[in-house]
Amino acid sequence: MDLRLLGYVVAIAEEGSISGAARRLRLTQPNLSRQLRELERRLGAELFVRAGRGLVPTAAGDALLRRAVRMLADAEAALHDVRLAAEGKTGRLTVGFAGSGINGALGDALGRLRAELPDVDLSLVELFDDTEMSAGILDGSLDVAVQRLPVHDARLATRVWAREPLTLFLPSGHPLARTTGEPVPVSVLGEIPLVLWPRESAPRAHDEITAVCHRAGVVPRVGARGRTVQTILALVAAGFGAAVMADSYRVLHREGVTPRRLAGTATTLHLVWRAGDADPLLARFMAALNTVKARYRAE
Repeated sequence: MDLRLLGYVVAIAEEGSISGAARRLRLTQPNLSRQLRELERRLGAELFVRAGRGLVPTAAGDALLRRAVRMLADAEAALHDVRLAAEGKTGRLTVGFAGSGINGALGDALGRLRAELPDVDLSLVELFDDTEMSAGILDGSLDVAVQRLPVHDARLATRVWAREPLTLFLPSGHPLARTTGEPVPVSVLGEIPLVLWPRESAPRAHDEITAVCHRAGVVPRVGARGRTVQTILALVAAGFGAAVMADSYRVLHREGVTPRRLAGTATTLHLVWRAGDADPLLARFMAALNTVKARYRAE
């Protein structure tokens, strides 16, 4: 049934007359009367009867009126939901990130999005494998990812999100941890065992660290391996060796661990999403990222 006709029925019932409903609906009285008669003919039932100087619903009219009010409310709610979705104010957004990707501007942008858009279903997924994250973008399980080394694929759109120094996280009792201030040269990586990611769980992060060693002519010695940042830092604090990680991990302030920046090194984080993705929610998220990142630059 045409929702417009249901609106006519509700207006006549609320105004108590065809003339009052016609004024409210900005229709002529003859036109509204004709529409009502046609609806009653199609339904095979009289919807209104005269009572005093006005109209009141019949039993059939009452039955239709109850349904009409609910249907019109549902239709309005549906239109509201569509408008919000078109404006990127509702929906589901799944963000993948690797390790330090959640620190700094990304964490702030996610908080901003949650505060401004409480109706958005924001899902966060921490992954350690760059290949797995890129695959998640391609298969739709992720909408956007912050990762170090995205897979080269024409279906992926990427841009540099941030660059940050690499830092050597040392046991606090190590001689290199006793002096702070200036970054340490990469050559010191040959003087202490390293706590590394297992290559099978984080191949690109593992290879990034070993590449830094090789460029400096250093052969890394493995003191231990850990699959999470907390495990790696715990192994460092226990004296198994030092760990090379993004500088932003120093915000964890692990007891027994002292960070020293590695001179001349940096790691790059990329934003990755599906090329051509026109989801308004993704566009709103990107705008929030840009706003927060601009503030970080200013500071």
